[in-house]
Amino acid sequence: MDDPFDAGAGGLLRQPKAVWATAGASVVAFMGIGLVDPILPSIAQGLHATTSQVSLLFTSYFLITAVAMLLTGFVSSRIGGRRTLLLGLAFVVVFAGLAGTSGSVAQLVGFRAGWGLGNALFVSTALAVIVGAAAGGSAAAILLYESALGLGMACGPLLGAVLGNLSWRYPFFGTATLMAIGFLCITAFLKEQPKPARRTSVLDPIRALGHGGLASAAVSAFFYNYTFFTVLAFTPFVLDMTPYRSGAVFFAWGVLLAVFSVIVAPRMQARFGSLKVLGGSLVLLAADVLVLGYGNHTTAVVCTVLSGAFIGVNNTVYTELALGVSDAPRPVASAGYNFVRWFAAAAAPYFAPKIEEWTDIHIPFVVAALTALAGAAVVAVRREALTHDAEELEVAHATEDGVNALAN
Repeated sequence: MDDPFDAGAGGLLRQPKAVWATAGASVVAFMGIGLVDPILPSIAQGLHATTSQVSLLFTSYFLITAVAMLLTGFVSSRIGGRRTLLLGLAFVVVFAGLAGTSGSVAQLVGFRAGWGLGNALFVSTALAVIVGAAAGGSAAAILLYESALGLGMACGPLLGAVLGNLSWRYPFFGTATLMAIGFLCITAFLKEQPKPARRTSVLDPIRALGHGGLASAAVSAFFYNYTFFTVLAFTPFVLDMTPYRSGAVFFAWGVLLAVFSVIVAPRMQARFGSLKVLGGSLVLLAADVLVLGYGNHTTAVVCTVLSGAFIGVNNTVYTELALGVSDAPRPVASAGYNFVRWFAAAAAPYFAPKIEEWTDIHIPFVVAALTALAGAAVVAVRREALTHDAEELEVAHATEDGVNALAN
């Protein structure tokens, strides 16, 4: 098995400028997800909003992102990957900037929805562009994408804390500025990608979910994402820390996420197999969030940081499953998979504070632990579907990577 970190030709570190430009913009796009974490209490105070109202910042963002996944392939197959990336970046620049001018939580939620549309167009297309243009095949491309995700998740809370300590509005203006730089980089370094021979319809991602393996991966990821975003969106209110302290906690969380997604996960997969690693990581994540919910403040901080390790492993394995388990074109498979899983990212930030209101502060984490276990159960029960035709598909995708490398 080739080492994707080999600095030689085809290694992770030797990529075309277009790939680095797209990956760099992806870092900023993922920063936008965790950017608001350290400033959620500050936003609630500044806009005189409740915890439930502020949690809608995530719900509106990911609800629009989920629905927009059906449009990404439709758009990119007609105007091309480069223009789709630029369109998504333009949406983020505009709506992130507008979010900083919000005078009410309703306005902020609405602007985050527009931001989510731009992010969907960009993130889904970015993965396809990186896979298509990267040297070293899909393994190196996925690791590069996960590196961007991890770095963005780590730096987002840090940027949010530094700028948010001055004003909760500044992180939104900062994101708009960074995405504008990303827009210029994509414009300068990324050439237009070849359009697919067949245009993608809005329903193609739904049809792709007819494949048992892809559907199983999406359903398992749905349950997992509920746990993931309970940690990301609800825990800041439980920790109740200053922006700097909260930013430091989620920076450490993001560093573990990056290290485990890029370095640890591939080695564990090579030794134990993807499904065993995924199932075990989900069970450990369930135990972690349960302890987080019932421990004291110090324990909650430690478990929040530690959850980044399990989330990093899960993200890498799920991405590989989504792109490799079916014979659907990768952009279509990714869109169908993300369409399902992002609904959980929209649900968790809304229901977690509601569940706390109906019961107590511990129960949202009990629910999150149960959803992680549900994700593991899907992996166990649908193991055969998740591995069906894996070897044949691996060969087919390797051939596809070779064709893409020649084309670029």
